[in-house]
Amino acid sequence: MATNTSKWFPPAPATPKPTLKVYNTLTRHKDEFVPMYGNLVKWYNCGPTVYDASHMGHARNYVTQDILRRIMEDYFGYDVHLVMNITDIDDKIILRARQQHLIEELREQNTTLNQDLVDLVQLSWEKYLTSKVLKNIPSSELEAQSSHLIGQWDYVQARILDPSWVESALQRDEKFSMHVTNLENAFSAIEFARARLNSGAATESDVDALIEKSKDTIALELDERLKDTVSDPAIFRRLAAYWEDSFMSDMARLRVKPPTNLTRVTDYVAEIVTYVEKIIANGFAYDGGDGNIWFDKAAFDGSATSDAEKKHEYAKLAPWSRGNKALLAEGEGALTVYSSKRSPEDFALWKSSKPGEPAWPSPWGEGRPGWHIECSVMASDILGDGMDIHSGGVDLLFPHHDNELAQSEAYYNNCQWVNYFLHTGHLHIAGLKMSKSLKNFITIEELLQTWTARQVRLSFLGQLWNNRVDWNESLQAEVRARETAFNNFFVQTKALVAEWDASPTPENGTLQHTKDEKDLTAELYRQQYNFRMALCDSFNTPQALQALVDLVGTTNIYLKRGRSAMNIGVIRQVASWVTKMLRMFGLGEGPPLEIGWGVAEEEGSGGSADREATLMPYVRALSNFRDDVRKKAMEKVPHSEFLELTDRLRDEELVSLGIALDDQEDGKALAKLVPPSVLIKARDEKKALLAAKAAQKAASKAVAQQQQLAKLEKGKLNPAEMFKPPHVPEGTYASWDDKGVPLTDGQGQELAKGKLKKVSKEWEEQSRRHEAWLAYLAQQEGRTGEPEGSSS
Repeated sequence: MATNTSKWFPPAPATPKPTLKVYNTLTRHKDEFVPMYGNLVKWYNCGPTVYDASHMGHARNYVTQDILRRIMEDYFGYDVHLVMNITDIDDKIILRARQQHLIEELREQNTTLNQDLVDLVQLSWEKYLTSKVLKNIPSSELEAQSSHLIGQWDYVQARILDPSWVESALQRDEKFSMHVTNLENAFSAIEFARARLNSGAATESDVDALIEKSKDTIALELDERLKDTVSDPAIFRRLAAYWEDSFMSDMARLRVKPPTNLTRVTDYVAEIVTYVEKIIANGFAYDGGDGNIWFDKAAFDGSATSDAEKKHEYAKLAPWSRGNKALLAEGEGALTVYSSKRSPEDFALWKSSKPGEPAWPSPWGEGRPGWHIECSVMASDILGDGMDIHSGGVDLLFPHHDNELAQSEAYYNNCQWVNYFLHTGHLHIAGLKMSKSLKNFITIEELLQTWTARQVRLSFLGQLWNNRVDWNESLQAEVRARETAFNNFFVQTKALVAEWDASPTPENGTLQHTKDEKDLTAELYRQQYNFRMALCDSFNTPQALQALVDLVGTTNIYLKRGRSAMNIGVIRQVASWVTKMLRMFGLGEGPPLEIGWGVAEEEGSGGSADREATLMPYVRALSNFRDDVRKKAMEKVPHSEFLELTDRLRDEELVSLGIALDDQEDGKALAKLVPPSVLIKARDEKKALLAAKAAQKAASKAVAQQQQLAKLEKGKLNPAEMFKPPHVPEGTYASWDDKGVPLTDGQGQELAKGKLKKVSKEWEEQSRRHEAWLAYLAQQEGRTGEPEGSSS
């Protein structure tokens, strides 16, 4: 049945909807994000090599990646399948596990301090000095010094006081300062051990102290001598398992969501062997003949792919790093033998295991996987022949990720295994990149002793995810100020909304929607758009966060008009959206309609208490207040004393109960429920700040007085005596003028003109200082003239 319909005109957007673009390391610009399979996002994130405690550099990478994931899932609504690996077998793990095991054996074998142990530590120290420090000092410098190691060590100790010399040494070897520190620790331990041994008073604790302080120098010697004796695979697995558990615990404390799939290299060795076999079959790898399988960069680079119009390309991410010997060597690991590979750019897919290393069977003999191949195999096993996103720290750019791309595209014979590469920026402290190998790091455990997980996350949200972060006092102050601003906003709006909801209808405020409400609503929509624009601009969280800050600021201005003139509905709308977005970033959690961060990190979620325990603290506070008011009233004291009582109730009793009273313009205080620890901390910080200012002022005055006295005390010595014994060695001068200025030297020869000029100048300077000293004494003693004993 035919019907007539009116003409419909498709709407034209007044404001275009932003499109998500991400900074793609493969292209070096922001590309529109287009997932391969509808709303599904296949994502692989490089996990940690577990051989030591996770540190702030890990926090920077994994918290940042978690923020990006949450934005993709909880803001843009993608279905993210995130795979992350654990590298639990690697050269660093092998070395650390082996050396720790050998050090523990050394402890067990030496229950008392003995000469052989001290001599071993001494020899280790000498070898470490020669191989790690002296070899990096120009020979022309050392040739002028003692031929003995101790003399050369003394030279190093003297030169490290010169910052420019140290800077030059660090340019030659970035680990120079770390090596010197290791040597200093071991040297002092050796000297102490020798003294204890000679005294005959050595104890078992002296053995532990010697080995502990010398472990960084002695580990290399033990490993060189005894590495072949370490054969139990459990030694390596035990270390990796311990630090894997520690890492996962740290991630949970930082509120990092677990990956969809967590993979472990040791679970994939058989699959890695099969993967390598196919790369060889495709003509892109070769057997070095010694059990090592090498990726053939020359055969791969420029060769045809399954799409005849496209060629394979090596080092897509960092082509400028090709041929960088230092990076190539670092990528292979400290235990790799290079003799069988054809080109410096070829890299290990499979390594022949040597004595003292874990091993698995393969067609090429007992061995273990290369570092790069593990990620290709595990990602391929779960995500298939391609993925949308691959992420990791920028330090993995080359050679790890470039080698990953090459071997994966060699396996599949395609030209684009990854569509978007996301690399997070480094974290620097005091201008230095954090590094385990440099021992320049703050562990996550240490970090969370002074920072909350929320503050850590806020600090990274305030920086672009792919930029370097400088962790300094300025950043820390900014983060805490921003958190406080959000805290205050939530406390205020939550109290107003709760009061509105609890009040009877006639007295619960206004529903008016005047220009002020309309302006605030318009500001909400404007900042919501700005927020989306920021996140679409390659996850620009600093701008997104600023949109929230600006909206909070505008709302705070609206709140100043007083609650009798507020529309609580608009306030609720603003506060609820700010809550939702901050929680989307992972900054809190709780019921969807609740305003604020949710359960406070420092408060936890303890169980309910009985009625008496809950109410009595409040009853006592009110009872004490009533008693004080009655007493003052009967004594007919001035009104000011009643105000003091109300202030004490507000600032002391109620603070410890978690109640904040904010005086309002209508004369009625707005009651807020705030964690007691927050209120107490704010109150105590205010008191401490006032006390600190007073103490600083007093300390500055005392220091100034001490400095002035120290300056004056230089004038104690009478200038007439300053060039005579005992103030100069006997026989330095033979004669003096009437002022005490020397005329001849110890042999009776007249002083040279220059020497005479110098001592005369020194005499005049001391004369001025002495006059000032006499004046000071006269002032102190209330009399004039030269005090007794002033010439000594």
